[in-house]
Amino acid sequence: MHIPFLSQFFKSRDKPQNYYIGTDFRYLFGPSTSGKTVNEFTAMQTTAVYACVRILAETLAALPLQMYRYTQGGKERVYDHPLYHLLHDEPNPEMTSFIFRETLMSHLLIWGNAYAQIIRDRLGRVQGLYPLRPDKMSVCRDDRGRIFYLYTKTSDENPSIKPYGQVALPKEEVLHIPGLGFDGLVGYSPIAMARNAVGMTMACEEYGASFFANGASPSGVLEHPGVLKDPAKVRDSWNAVYRGSGNAHKVAVLEEGVRPDGRH
Repeated sequence: MHIPFLSQFFKSRDKPQNYYIGTDFRYLFGPSTSGKTVNEFTAMQTTAVYACVRILAETLAALPLQMYRYTQGGKERVYDHPLYHLLHDEPNPEMTSFIFRETLMSHLLIWGNAYAQIIRDRLGRVQGLYPLRPDKMSVCRDDRGRIFYLYTKTSDENPSIKPYGQVALPKEEVLHIPGLGFDGLVGYSPIAMARNAVGMTMACEEYGASFFANGASPSGVLEHPGVLKDPAKVRDSWNAVYRGSGNAHKVAVLEEGVRPDGRH
């Protein structure tokens, strides 16, 4: 029996959303408060972000990965399980277990989600695992409420997906490791959540590089007693000889009454 009054309090769970497609990109990425555009690729150019991702990804990948079987007295290692070779040695013919786990961990740290395609034979046995790019994946739900994954292939990063364009993958064929999120289905990108902090770091690194590129000294002012017909030419000629850390502390030769003013 349908009761209209109670239906407003009990609503069906909405489909999971992919926070990188069809949402407000200004909330996730784009210019930060420092004015720098922050995304997963520009953030990896900063020393702190790259070092953190590399250390965490390599540390996890270097951990020993074993399979165990529970027994009455505890547990024992299993070496003859069909998945042991895939997880411990070679998830696919193109990468080792270390590279596979390092890649998935880096995806989880940067995008907040890690995906891998599960390759099965005709009997349903797992034959391989291939990483999938999180920035090309979206999580969807069909009319019957079942989750499926929509992957957009634009290059040859995954040989198991033949056609280019959007490919629908059922839930049984995708290993999805979500990070911290609000719905438990799709994780938020840590880079997006720390956009302002990463943007400030990028701005500080750029300022420092520009500071040393200009000789690590503040800009000065050139004064001329007359009217210059081409001030840009004088400025460019001065910068060509005296600008940059390689030209620091050179002796300046001034002509025609030009004198430097140290105001800044």
